[in-house]
Amino acid sequence: MTSATAERTGTAPVTGARVEFRGLRRSFGATTALDGLDLTVEPGELLALLGPSGCGKTTALRVLAGFERPDAGEVLVDGADITHVPAHRRDAGMVFQSYSLFPHLTARDNVAFGLRVRKAGAAERRARAAELLDLVGLPQHGDRYPHQMSGGQQQRVALARALALRPRVLLLDEPLSALDAKVRLGLREEIRRLQLDLGITTVFVTHDQEEALSMADRVAVLNAGRLEQCATPAELYRRPATAFVASFIGTMNRLPGRLADPGLVEVAGTRLPVDGEAPKGPGVDVLVRPENLTVAEDPDGDVTVVSTSFLGPVTRVHLDHAGTPVKADLPSRDAGALAPGVRVALGVVHHPALVVARSTG
Repeated sequence: MTSATAERTGTAPVTGARVEFRGLRRSFGATTALDGLDLTVEPGELLALLGPSGCGKTTALRVLAGFERPDAGEVLVDGADITHVPAHRRDAGMVFQSYSLFPHLTARDNVAFGLRVRKAGAAERRARAAELLDLVGLPQHGDRYPHQMSGGQQQRVALARALALRPRVLLLDEPLSALDAKVRLGLREEIRRLQLDLGITTVFVTHDQEEALSMADRVAVLNAGRLEQCATPAELYRRPATAFVASFIGTMNRLPGRLADPGLVEVAGTRLPVDGEAPKGPGVDVLVRPENLTVAEDPDGDVTVVSTSFLGPVTRVHLDHAGTPVKADLPSRDAGALAPGVRVALGVVHHPALVVARSTG
């Protein structure tokens, strides 16, 4: 059972489509945006495309929407090849970063615009618009124009419009990035609730890892047009498949280590089991999350406290380890004495460790 199916038990049935990217390639001049992308989105799943600027995530979404044609490869929806199907026939709804509402139309008419294009009757358009405005929490805003609504309200209207034609796939292109933090958090939760209730397959593009990890069933991490890893948020965080994913998702320390017995690596005086395969050669780096480090005052320690950042129940301790910056997260009640300049001993919590080739930088 996938996480999407598990979370949806007891709610609306899955109605979304299965989406497949097969060997997608797309270049713009000398720039390769997609370099053989293979990826499947399961019915009813919310999949986040995550990565740095220029990694290919928006290009992948635009190819799925029909706004871009790939140079090679295929896009399939429920097994049917739609690579050359025009955008308006793809049975997909899209929400953009910039809202893209018609300024001269009311919220009701914006939501019903697609129905009007398909020549639905006035009564049907009005009923569907009212249903969707109620669904997104704006039942009293039907007569308002975009300039009379906040950014968050406009994006809710844009979401309602994307759902008006009952698409099998919902595409979200950085829909929250233009909103302030509080509104963004609320709308993030609302989108996830709607997606689960409707059971619609959703592809969500974002550069914000917190958004991706908190909303998605699975996250596909892209880098330079290639898929680095696609996994659940917990797996991405705990077992990153590559050094890029490890550094991009959350905060990761890179500590010098030494391969010891087969399957073991020594780091900060602790022997840890190696997670996966280790590179050849005794000199390696070990990737360790801040919460997997321990810090204890030690006048003979070779690590120095640089500063601390209070984060509520956790305090992040910034350390200097032989010229290498290191971050450790400690319970705030245990970090009070760790003032700048204090010498400490660094330890590692016992856990399977991701080991990579020694950095030469």
